[in-house]
Amino acid sequence: MHFDRACHPDAPHEKLHTPNWFVSSLMLDRALDAILRRVKKLDRSHDIPYLAGYSMDGKTIYIDRHLPFSFKYRGRTIDVDRFLILHEEVEKTLIDQLDLHYLHAHQIATRAEEAAVRAERISWQAYDRFMQKYVKSVGDERLKKVPRDLDLKPYRDYHDWDLLRRMEAAMDAGKLPKASRVLREEIAAYNSAFREQRRVDERETKRAGTRKTPRRKK
Repeated sequence: MHFDRACHPDAPHEKLHTPNWFVSSLMLDRALDAILRRVKKLDRSHDIPYLAGYSMDGKTIYIDRHLPFSFKYRGRTIDVDRFLILHEEVEKTLIDQLDLHYLHAHQIATRAEEAAVRAERISWQAYDRFMQKYVKSVGDERLKKVPRDLDLKPYRDYHDWDLLRRMEAAMDAGKLPKASRVLREEIAAYNSAFREQRRVDERETKRAGTRKTPRRKK
């Protein structure tokens, strides 16, 4: 960050004569730098489902070894690691410190990642399109070198939706009368998050399909 274009942190607060997006970029850049300084270890030597993840103890951020370090956007070279690190750090912290369900944490982390990307005047669609080229899903044959301490909770949680939906349906039908109120509420909250994530996925898929003929995805 270049301090010649930022207000002094100890100076009185005055309205900056700059566009709103510039102030947003300044604040996000500082926050992102603070998060990056907290990362103890970044590993880019493994195959990681869905591009990035973290170790069970949260000390290592993993980024897939085949994902390029950057991509070109309107003549600029965009480094991608910092955005992925932001996502994974926010997500892991929300899960471990606030005990959020994975999908809730994931949605918040995705919003933070998108805000950081847009604050750098990068199209989210262009950024996501680049990322999607390198995604390896669970069960992908290209996953040959997965770290032993990779936290698998996100992958477990995401793919437990069918089971949780069946459990909720069974409770609604009175087939699980002994299920506690807390359990019912937890499963309902989980399924609500799953449904929201599914809607997001479907919107992205639909958007890609409608634009497939005239141009590339998104």
